[in-house]
Amino acid sequence: MVKVSVILPVYNVGPYLDEALLSLTNQTLREIEIIAVNDGSTDNSEDILRRHQASDPRIRYFNQTNQGQSAARNLALQHATGQYIYFMDSDDVIAPDALAACYAYIEQTGADFIFFDGDEMLEEGAKPLSWNYRRTSLVEEGRRYRGDQLLQTMLDRQKHNCVVWLLFIRRAYVERIGLSFYNGIIHEDELYTVLLTIQSNNVYALQRTFVKHRVRRASTMGIGYSKRNVNCYLTVIDELLKFQPSPLIDKYARYTLEKVFYTAHLIPFGQKPAVFWRAVRSGYLKYIGLKSALAFWLKRKHR
Repeated sequence: MVKVSVILPVYNVGPYLDEALLSLTNQTLREIEIIAVNDGSTDNSEDILRRHQASDPRIRYFNQTNQGQSAARNLALQHATGQYIYFMDSDDVIAPDALAACYAYIEQTGADFIFFDGDEMLEEGAKPLSWNYRRTSLVEEGRRYRGDQLLQTMLDRQKHNCVVWLLFIRRAYVERIGLSFYNGIIHEDELYTVLLTIQSNNVYALQRTFVKHRVRRASTMGIGYSKRNVNCYLTVIDELLKFQPSPLIDKYARYTLEKVFYTAHLIPFGQKPAVFWRAVRSGYLKYIGLKSALAFWLKRKHR
């Protein structure tokens, strides 16, 4: 019986993929499958996948033309057979006992999903993040939480974190709510994790740190901020309000868009009118706030 399906989207991660795969194949929990989707890589990522697959039949991989992380994860989910799902980034490293500990805890609690903590691992030349991936200390281990209650707490404490690689999820729960990743956007975790959370009344925290998340110079968070970043965040808010217009989603929208538009002072000035007008037309100016709106238009990029 496959206990855990590890979903691994792969795109041009040749320098890191060996380490990521070894951290999975060396897990103390042996009853796992690793479903990798090579999302049109142009480096040696497929060669590395083929080599590891030859030595470990628990690895399966699929090739697709480059369609983005959402499409890669959705394809892998179609082939998942495990009781539980773990989404891993293909340049990260996970502790050897992580999947075993998560499996034991979710079996004990009966949770829809559990969450845990992570640390960052800076590539040479990468800038440290202005946030961290530790939030389980804000709640009690062994206590059941409603998802909306949990999201409210994290927003109030400025500790909401959207990443899926800090979650261990019951596959039957995902299938019951019919959740998949929204294709064609970046920041897709923002939408997925909020929808996953607010539909559950059965979430638990495991106060352990399992993941070392690699921060690269060329990662999504490290590349230049662009109009696409802002538009994708706006799409996330569109979809959440379509799903559940509520004070909680209003709070999430304010929490998110204040930061997004403050950071978006970095985008080229010529790209600003279109994205700002989209936000205004959607009625989101109330979420952006005066300070972030002024920063968006007036704050200068440091050289």
